[in-house]
Amino acid sequence: MAGDPDILDRELADPQGSAGEESRLDEDDRLKPGFVREVENALDAGDESAAYDLVEPLHPADIADLFELLERKERLALASAISDLMTADVIAELNDFVREDMIEALPAAAAAAITEQLDTDDAVQLIEDLDAEDQQAILAELDAEDRLAIETALSYPDESAGRLMQRELVAVPEHYTVGNLIDDLRSPDRNSDDFPTDFWEIFVVDHRHHPVGTCQLSWILTTPRDVAIADVMKREQTLIPVEMDQEEVALRFQKYGLISAAVVNDDGRLVGQLTVDDIVHIIAEEAGEDALLMSGAGEGDINEPLREAFSARVRWLIANLGTAVVASAIIAFFGGAIEQLVALAVLMPIVASIGGNAGTQTMAVTVRAIAMNQLTRSNTWRVLWRELKVAMMNGVVIAVLIGLAVSVIFTPPLGAVIAAAMVVNIVISGMAGVLVPVAFDRMDQDPAVASSVFVTMITDSMGFFAFLGLAVASGLVSL
Repeated sequence: MAGDPDILDRELADPQGSAGEESRLDEDDRLKPGFVREVENALDAGDESAAYDLVEPLHPADIADLFELLERKERLALASAISDLMTADVIAELNDFVREDMIEALPAAAAAAITEQLDTDDAVQLIEDLDAEDQQAILAELDAEDRLAIETALSYPDESAGRLMQRELVAVPEHYTVGNLIDDLRSPDRNSDDFPTDFWEIFVVDHRHHPVGTCQLSWILTTPRDVAIADVMKREQTLIPVEMDQEEVALRFQKYGLISAAVVNDDGRLVGQLTVDDIVHIIAEEAGEDALLMSGAGEGDINEPLREAFSARVRWLIANLGTAVVASAIIAFFGGAIEQLVALAVLMPIVASIGGNAGTQTMAVTVRAIAMNQLTRSNTWRVLWRELKVAMMNGVVIAVLIGLAVSVIFTPPLGAVIAAAMVVNIVISGMAGVLVPVAFDRMDQDPAVASSVFVTMITDSMGFFAFLGLAVASGLVSL
């Protein structure tokens, strides 16, 4: 076995072997802190050669991770040290904020050279968030064809199919045979710049360049050359309008199990394609975005500039301050009652807290259902009734537990009051958790953005009002 040529080839290709890989990555394929420190030390010492030797064996995705782990000054130094390793694959994997920061630091000619290596969709993503002045400087360095493709993409709405699509695709007329197609694909005369690096489907178009069907590569490879493409293509296809929002695009891919899909303009002409690798990024991005919007954390990225992070979060906190004032006003109204029975002040936060948690649970379910198109106008009332039943069952269980505890620690009448208040607040929280996001959705607003503020206000305010109001109504205290 010592002379096995395959083993020798592997050892020559990677002299460090798996041990070298293990020295850089941990068991979760993350860069080890020790390795990152080695790179930082080499950069601090100005030893670009050492930094290059450390980084060169890394996968492009790991190089991108390394950039994100470094400070801004170190990133620029590393980019200078490994300039020939800064391929399109590395740039495409970078965090948005890191990529934008680095591109702005590069000369326009260097940024344009990187842009030209990328597929159109990645090139658009690279420059779309730059300042208009930086965008124009980079576009001016591109050749006319690339510049036109990117400018056309930038003319479409943000987060639309037009921004995401690849212009590079394989489209053939419907009169082609399988042999014509194979010869065309293998022709040395075809323009490689307009040809996709990866594709799974062939789009078939009519004389107006309207898509009329698709052929998977597996069908082409297993079909005799003289068979017409029109005889093997699938005529049913999912077409994506160029201005469709990326969230809706992702839902269509998920619903119909798509690998790729044709993108068409307002005239029905084929202008690009979307592939599942783009959709995976969208799904992850949208899922994280909704969670962050509900918490008011802005972009929620640790690489986000400090001023932007502050601006996004402080607006949310100011809104919460306003809702807290409403709850405080209710407490002030019942100030006399609280003075008569201090236990009310002790127990009030419990009612508001449990109601808030119940409302958050329902709101999260509702926002997700809206995002996944599971909650529409046709089933809103059914979903509301379902959540009310869940809230009622939860309310009864929590009410029994808190009621018994308060009865033992304080008095049975107070236990009955807090139990009733708990049921009321949890039911109201369930209603608010459904109706508030639905109302924002009906107004064409993102239900994840402001729902949390209003649901919190309703649950806190109604929790205090129900508990204190029932205490007064039961005769335990008076106003």
